[in-house]
Amino acid sequence: MSRGARIVTNTNIASNRWFRCLYDSFAIEIQVRGSNSIPTTNILPQPAPSRLPDQTSEYAGSFNPEIDLILACCRADPDGASSARIHSMLQAPANLDWGRLLELAQHHGLVPLLYRRLTTAGDATQPAWLQPLREQYNLNAHRTLRLSVEMVNIYKHLATRGLQVLPYKGPVLAERLYGNVALRQFSDLDFLVREPDLPSIRLALAEFGYKQALLLSPAAERAYLKSGYEYTFDGTNGRNLIEIKWQILPRFYSIAFEVNDLFERAVAVNVAGQQLRALSDQDLMLVLCVHAAKHGWMQLSWLCDITQLARSRAIDWEALRTEAARLGIARIVAVSFLLAHHLLATEVPPKLNADNDVAAEEIAGRILGQIVAGVEHDPESVSYFRLMMELRERSGDRSSFWWRLLTTPSAGEWAAIRLPGPLFPLYRMVRMGRLTGRLLSSQR
Repeated sequence: MSRGARIVTNTNIASNRWFRCLYDSFAIEIQVRGSNSIPTTNILPQPAPSRLPDQTSEYAGSFNPEIDLILACCRADPDGASSARIHSMLQAPANLDWGRLLELAQHHGLVPLLYRRLTTAGDATQPAWLQPLREQYNLNAHRTLRLSVEMVNIYKHLATRGLQVLPYKGPVLAERLYGNVALRQFSDLDFLVREPDLPSIRLALAEFGYKQALLLSPAAERAYLKSGYEYTFDGTNGRNLIEIKWQILPRFYSIAFEVNDLFERAVAVNVAGQQLRALSDQDLMLVLCVHAAKHGWMQLSWLCDITQLARSRAIDWEALRTEAARLGIARIVAVSFLLAHHLLATEVPPKLNADNDVAAEEIAGRILGQIVAGVEHDPESVSYFRLMMELRERSGDRSSFWWRLLTTPSAGEWAAIRLPGPLFPLYRMVRMGRLTGRLLSSQR
């Protein structure tokens, strides 16, 4: 398929309310495939009243000037407390390490939200310390706009071939939560698919110029489809731009979302002038919580997303708790909201019964310190695997996680040793040996 024409944004974009705020700051070229018009993003109507108030407590504590300012900029401000705190901190800019502030904003995926809040809190002169943040904001806006158009084109391309997908992060999440794709940082596009559709989707993406990054033998691919959860695809604009997922998490995490049910409960959303199908609010909340847990909640933007979803959508918390209990992730949801409460003053929904789980409070306290200290989790360390087990409230899930982790081969094992088809089951032993070696190394 032709790459299409390169078109410079013009009055067609400027006439749209969403694009106008970006168009005032800079002009941007957007790749548009097979069309003479440029998709635009419509502002979504205001969602139903939230079951959670904007803010329920004062600041839980003071950490360090840079983190404190970031948290103040990300909190809701119904009574003006956050604005007052921001204004107070900006009165003494010498007390802030602005290089460190930018570094933290990038690490936590919060450059857009931080920049927007600081520009409204400061004066019109936009002091010099704000310029590096503005540059990063503009770079992110360019990238997210391009990816948004690409997502729409891919979605439409797959739809013409009768293939259903659910984009659920990236532009869709930014639009649903913040009303503007440029107000969230992302660098790739995630699509949830049904496993039987994978061969057709790969062919369709190849027509669009994308190549699968992981190439496996037939035997390895059959095993990977059972144990893995995603394929990444490289495009002309970079590596791993597209992630096609047939599960939310790898099998060894022992969290079995029913993908067909997620498709059945999907809802319509509007992104870049195109109506798409995406995860329902309640399914999205659970997915956001397990995604944050998988990475140890080390990025504050994930807690901001959870908070924004809770505040902007009327969620049936009783039904959400029931589904979380069925999946065995009630503690993961509780820890997510406890962290959001401590850092962003988000109310913990009473129906989640988080107060009844003493372990959730202990884990949240430990994770809180790690977030503030900037501790990175090594996903192949003993401490990470211990955390993943502690997060499960059911003993059966903990046992299943450990056993599957130990015995489920991955691409690393298949690449390390080449075994003929009849000996393929021996990769379990290879996995045990390699994982044991890594765990022992991490303890030295």
